[in-house]
Amino acid sequence: MTGATRTLVLDAGQTNIKIRHLGDGSHAEWAAPGIRTDRPLLPQLTAVVEGAIADGRTFERLAFGVSGLESGAAESRRLLEATERHGVRSVHIAHDSVTAFLGALGTGRGAVVAAGTGVVTLAVGRTAVARIDGWGHLIGDAGSGFWIGRAALDAVMRAHDGRGEATALTSVVQADFPDLERAYLELQSDAGKVGRIAAYARAVAAAAAEGDAVAGGILANAGRELALSALAGLRRTGEADAAAPQVRGLGGVFGAERLAAAFTAEVLAALPNADVAIGESHPLDGAQLLPEVDAKSALASRVAVARVPVAATG
Repeated sequence: MTGATRTLVLDAGQTNIKIRHLGDGSHAEWAAPGIRTDRPLLPQLTAVVEGAIADGRTFERLAFGVSGLESGAAESRRLLEATERHGVRSVHIAHDSVTAFLGALGTGRGAVVAAGTGVVTLAVGRTAVARIDGWGHLIGDAGSGFWIGRAALDAVMRAHDGRGEATALTSVVQADFPDLERAYLELQSDAGKVGRIAAYARAVAAAAAEGDAVAGGILANAGRELALSALAGLRRTGEADAAAPQVRGLGGVFGAERLAAAFTAEVLAALPNADVAIGESHPLDGAQLLPEVDAKSALASRVAVARVPVAATG
């Protein structure tokens, strides 16, 4: 970070919110419950700011990467209005795909796939930026933790019905739902069902590592879906024609070896010269870089900034 501006940095995802406070020579990090994208974002973000203030932290700048962000310009203005009385003088806010990209490739070019409970891909070229997927669990998020967990539940119910292959995932799900035929009723009524279903991605990875064919197939399909997003982003931004297109896969789902291998193989099958790496990103570092994005960067249009007018700072 340039200068000594005290800053509150957020990487606000659906699983949790990672928070960093940069004070006068100090550095602290902690976490809070994740963002609910089916609820207004402003009250949730304001609550994090007020919680930090209640803990005695002071700051003049907010730098937030936020899952589910729609109108960054509107949110930055409203967030500044809500926090100006606490001494905040500028707000820099972007979709978490932007901060994931910055955390992985900085101000470079390429495609970054950030996959946890949900998934979003951001590709950046010389003049163009393309967002791929990140459309939520109902109509998108292909290859995400939720997508994998949902596929696991589907496989278990297919096996239960006699429509699909037997799988070790059945015992995992049955430990939570002894009567499998009532699982859908409980899940439908659970306000936290997205995170609950996504949590099964860990069981899929474990079962695949132990040789379960159904689990391995789910992970391979997820890896191919994520690669499809990366390739689409590279093509839309012109980076598919680069000498060595940069591709990064980040987030918890890439910890599954079968998924990461399928992802890498699919990208390289289409672009043999691609520079593909897994797990190289620090989203909080990316959010911290938001105030430093150059106005000439293709990413500048994706960062919303609101500032207190100079005359009002006294």
